[in-house]
Amino acid sequence: MNGLVSSNRGFTDFDSIDEILAVLRESFRNRKLHIRYGTEKREVSVSSYNDDGTILITTDPECKKYGECVLYGLSDKYIEVDLRLLEEIYAGYFKCEIVGARKATKGRRDLRFLLQPGIAVATNFKLSKHTIELSKFNIPTGIKVVLDQFQSANSNFSDHFKVDILGSDVKDEILKAIKNTGKTLFVADCSDINSYKAIADDFLDPSSIYGSEIDKVVRKSVERGLKSIAIVPVIYTMENGRSVPFAYIRVVSKTKPFGLDKVLELKEMSFKLVERIRDANTLLASVHQEFVDISKGGAKLKITDSELKKYIEKSGGFIFDIVFKLQAPITVYGEVKNAFKNSEDELIVGVYFGGNSSRKGEMERFYDVLKPMELEYKENLIRSIKSRQRR
Repeated sequence: MNGLVSSNRGFTDFDSIDEILAVLRESFRNRKLHIRYGTEKREVSVSSYNDDGTILITTDPECKKYGECVLYGLSDKYIEVDLRLLEEIYAGYFKCEIVGARKATKGRRDLRFLLQPGIAVATNFKLSKHTIELSKFNIPTGIKVVLDQFQSANSNFSDHFKVDILGSDVKDEILKAIKNTGKTLFVADCSDINSYKAIADDFLDPSSIYGSEIDKVVRKSVERGLKSIAIVPVIYTMENGRSVPFAYIRVVSKTKPFGLDKVLELKEMSFKLVERIRDANTLLASVHQEFVDISKGGAKLKITDSELKKYIEKSGGFIFDIVFKLQAPITVYGEVKNAFKNSEDELIVGVYFGGNSSRKGEMERFYDVLKPMELEYKENLIRSIKSRQRR
């Protein structure tokens, strides 16, 4: 993993360099700052502030490998500061230019507290080994192999049977529409202009896509000897519930027209293909991992299993069970907010409980179990503060 993993937060930018410098001086004089590079969490301190607006920082010497870096920390709200490394004064001591900074629009809403050993474990992890990039449509080699095998096994389905990726550079207007809408193309009779109209809401309307060019499309189809054509999207649903039309199955007949039953069969085949991809791309791990802390909205996990560490580092989120002592498992989806490796090479992962869990009412049951623990923690915290004040 290149750098600290962080999901999108709500941010507002600082208006000026002077404002950024003021926050660093006032809010982080006694608070810790960290520098984002690699998967190890390392502290950084601002040693001095120069008249020209640059700063001198002290951190790990390895930082010199990176021309730019990000400082982050928590005052009243989480902030990030972008730096450009101008000069290494000596090992681990750098002169830096502030490029910009931003702060989270919201603070943490829920009380997060430590869990004593044995109170709860995280287990039954379910996550994708490889992520399909929504913007780049970067498809892992393993998934491409499954697509190729599927195409080869079903090559006799029609005169022409093709499975391919809906890449970000797709030029064909029909394929663009399929990628954007997830709808199916079906032309029962390529020689009949009326067949180029949508037969239902979940089907494309090629007549409106081609517009005034529809007559040319019909003529070219006839010249090529096409009888019927169907293109069905292959839609993969991520752990967080988002659906990605990342590939398609194209079927063309040059011998005789086919009907809607053939298209429905093709749709069923696409569902089975997705299941094969999911089986090949899903890691299931029943190992027990520790909670560092927990709240109603999220948790921090300590990941020690080597295989889990390998894939969570690259994951945007995963499904897992929270098992409290003497309670049935509670299934949740954890969106990865941040991750770093500590000095023991354990992966510390902060997750936000988002999306839908796999069983109805899971979060309500989770709140019911957590509430007395939260109240006990607050009471102990108040007693501790009062005790210190009396001394």
